[in-house]
Amino acid sequence: MGKEKIDQQDVKLNTVDSSSKIDAIKQLIFGENMQAYESEFETLKQDILNKKEALENLIDEVKTELLQNIDNLSTDINIRITELEASLQEKTEDLDDKKLDRRLLGELFTKLGEKISQ
Repeated sequence: MGKEKIDQQDVKLNTVDSSSKIDAIKQLIFGENMQAYESEFETLKQDILNKKEALENLIDEVKTELLQNIDNLSTDINIRITELEASLQEKTEDLDDKKLDRRLLGELFTKLGEKISQ
């Protein structure tokens, strides 16, 4: 177990050394430009986050508007269906009345015919 512990420490040290060496090489190659790049990347990152937030707000607004339009449309359709049902009921009652009138008229003619024949 002692050897494993020493090996893990060597790996950690090598990783730290490698990472610091890479940072040193980056600093030598890019120097001051690296800070400018990091600044530009940070600016771009912030700009993307701002635009993402604006887009999310726009999506929320559109979603709210769509839900309201769907609700209004649903209400309008329900009103029209109710009006159509009422109209259909009224026309059905009119047809029933006309049908009753014919029966009544037929009965009256029958009674009239009976009275004439007496």
